[in-house]
Amino acid sequence: MAEAKRADMLQGTLDLLILRALADGAMHGWGISQRIASESGDVLQVNQGSLYPALHRMEYRGWIRSEWGASDKNRRAKFYRLTRAGERRLGVERGEWTRFVQAMQQVLDGREPEASTA
Repeated sequence: MAEAKRADMLQGTLDLLILRALADGAMHGWGISQRIASESGDVLQVNQGSLYPALHRMEYRGWIRSEWGASDKNRRAKFYRLTRAGERRLGVERGEWTRFVQAMQQVLDGREPEASTA
């Protein structure tokens, strides 16, 4: 069985990944990183040194809010939840990611974008 390859995070994708993970409900930081790893087949790994500063930044921007609670192991943990602003931001981030992927695919395919007929 081949070992799963791990990919470095593209700058700017971490917010999108966190927002998407929280779209399913409140989670603590460890749960967020585990969800991202699991849903990516362990290709995407979010280290704690990147995750918590991102969570704090996103909370400051009003995209998420936090509250203390008990984890599955009955340990005190901070749980993060999307706000309405975070839900809107997730939509914006998804749109930007889709445009980025399409542009990358055009470059990799060696083709120019089709002219719009607006």
